[in-house]
Amino acid sequence: MISPQPLHGAVAARWAPGVGWRAVLITGPSAAGKSDLTLRLIGRGWRLVADDYTHVTASGGRLYAIAPETIAGRMEVRGLGIVPVCARGLTRLALAVELVDEPVERLPEPESRTLQGVPLPLLRLNGFEASAVEKVATALARL
Repeated sequence: MISPQPLHGAVAARWAPGVGWRAVLITGPSAAGKSDLTLRLIGRGWRLVADDYTHVTASGGRLYAIAPETIAGRMEVRGLGIVPVCARGLTRLALAVELVDEPVERLPEPESRTLQGVPLPLLRLNGFEASAVEKVATALARL
């Protein structure tokens, strides 16, 4: 196991029968909507793994994420402050989502983001689009 790498980003996980828990790492510039998209995913039955910062580690050719102890089970919700949220511990990452301001390609070529030597499929999207939650869920389901 490689020692954890701290990353600025949020992580949300979803259970799939026959597959188990898989998580998405949501990154992007400040105020891009990382916590907002994560909150909307949680509203659709996903679980928080980490908000704002996450520790990512590689083991056995896979990536795993966990919240730093100081923020585990808590989330910053703009306008409300820090709130407790039902959260998961260490969870396998299956997808990276990068929030962008500019329009995304309609039919993009597959991309990946490499963390600790392990490639992770990458989806670029505008996190504030009404369809962002469904796009993340669809991308995860296709893996």
